[in-house]
Amino acid sequence: MKKLHRVLSLASAAVISAAAIAMFTACDSAAPEITITYSFLGEDYEVEYTLSRKGAPQTVQHFIELADAGYYDGTCIHDYADSFLYGGAYTWDETAKNIVEKDYYNIVKDLDLTQTVYTEGESGQRGQPLYTVRGEFSANGVEGNSKTLSHTQGALVMYYTSKGDSSVRVGTVRSDGDEYQEGDPYKYNCATSMFYTYTGTGSRTDLDSTYSVFGKTSDYDQMKELLDAVQEYIDTLDSSEDFTKTEKYYVNEHDAYDAVTGTTTFSGENISAEYHVPVEPIVIKSVKVTKY
Repeated sequence: MKKLHRVLSLASAAVISAAAIAMFTACDSAAPEITITYSFLGEDYEVEYTLSRKGAPQTVQHFIELADAGYYDGTCIHDYADSFLYGGAYTWDETAKNIVEKDYYNIVKDLDLTQTVYTEGESGQRGQPLYTVRGEFSANGVEGNSKTLSHTQGALVMYYTSKGDSSVRVGTVRSDGDEYQEGDPYKYNCATSMFYTYTGTGSRTDLDSTYSVFGKTSDYDQMKELLDAVQEYIDTLDSSEDFTKTEKYYVNEHDAYDAVTGTTTFSGENISAEYHVPVEPIVIKSVKVTKY
């Protein structure tokens, strides 16, 4: 009986160990889940997204690490455009009634981010980390993203602003974490924290080759509730155009491009972008990872 009991105990231990290993290896799932809580006119709207490690593993990891650090909490939708909600890079200044750029580079230097983009070093060695994320799309030599997710309604996409016609090259780490390659264009590997949700009814597959789609709303009705609330507010205004004001911002003032080139300009002037800033803020109250 003792021998049988010992055999059963060992068998049970083996089962428990196997289960523990399975649980450990399942910690990072193929489809992590997040909840973005948007706040508008004092009401909260919880929109759930499912991410795709298969389609964009490095982008997903980068986004999750920023979310876990609380980076996105308190940011806002800084550009309310037709079929696009851009957020993740600015906060709302209630006194000035305008957006303020968040100091991404100074903040993330204190975070333990997984680095995928570096300045080109000497003799094939990695240079300085740029705290950006490798662009996982075909224009950057990464195939397969569109096979898992595309620019259809509810798509969650990593965004970057224009870097001009720069020929600056960087080194990037491939998805396996070991393969390092130099000569990739910085303009495709410069995304920091900005993202957007595509809200159009038709597909925009033309964007798949230059922007990384890394997630999608689990239930678009949740997003629609927010959009409906915004539209109801717009309907109370004299004109729909009164909901936003067009503002120009210099988008490379604090860019890591300086670390690559030693200059703050591309062709003699700073690069600017025009945003349609909501005059009634849509705040990103929080971004929480609910499944890793």
